[in-house]
Amino acid sequence: MNIQWYPGHMTKAKRRMEQDVKLVDMIIELLDARAPMATRNPDIGRLSKGKEKLILLNKSDLADQSVTKQWSEYFKSEGAYCIALDGRKRDSIDRVKKAADILLKEKKEKDVKRGIIGDRPVKAMICGIPNVGKSTFINSMLGKASVRTGNKPGVTRGNQWININDGLLLLDTPGVLWPRLDNEHTSECLAMIGSINDDIVNLEELSMLLLDFLFNNYREELFKRYDISDGDYKTALDNVDEGILGVKREPLALLNIISAKRGCLKKGAQFDYEKASKLVIDDFRSGRLGRISLERP
Repeated sequence: MNIQWYPGHMTKAKRRMEQDVKLVDMIIELLDARAPMATRNPDIGRLSKGKEKLILLNKSDLADQSVTKQWSEYFKSEGAYCIALDGRKRDSIDRVKKAADILLKEKKEKDVKRGIIGDRPVKAMICGIPNVGKSTFINSMLGKASVRTGNKPGVTRGNQWININDGLLLLDTPGVLWPRLDNEHTSECLAMIGSINDDIVNLEELSMLLLDFLFNNYREELFKRYDISDGDYKTALDNVDEGILGVKREPLALLNIISAKRGCLKKGAQFDYEKASKLVIDDFRSGRLGRISLERP
């Protein structure tokens, strides 16, 4: 599945980040816990060289708990400070503030030696690709809705300083992808979690890629959600035309079952694949399918 999406505002945002990174003490990068590697922008990695860095595995409530634990250990083995959290919850915020204090302890000690008296607020740039939950996370830290949020990419458009408290200043930045998505797996993961605009994605193809993954990795959760029995699946598979060009039989059989069971039908009892595809993708993104991780370290 070849997907390319790099709106013009992202080029401008990246240039602004390159300038503003000089103003901050540390970088806070939000990744989606369901696909940490796919949501890790290599440009942000290059920008943050020489800065203390905190990695937040956001939306961990939607991800497979055991896999998220593996990811936390993976990033720690790379020398990064990593926290898995649900950015909507206030109890996650104290953990982030504590981590920032630990990471910047050495810097504060140097400030004292240089004669800087008093607690200077920590300045942190918060980064991430579109739709990883930055604005929701910031609003949780503030305890109020001060930053616009949305369930689609591209809500935050400009850099803005946000005073969390006397000890922490956050520089919020727009979600930025990298110019070319050359890795097919990465682009598919980004499309599944909603970090790429749905308007440029073939949702029917995407839903079948997702169903194929779920069938091979989370079959129990998939069958439970849509009340599919082994018999249902075998019957549907037998009825799939083997001659359909470029379509795998297994996920198409599953989409046929879901279309029938959820009433996604057109006139003449024809399957409404567009409606069924949107249903499957939305069920995954919202967590109604269960806690699913698309990547393992």
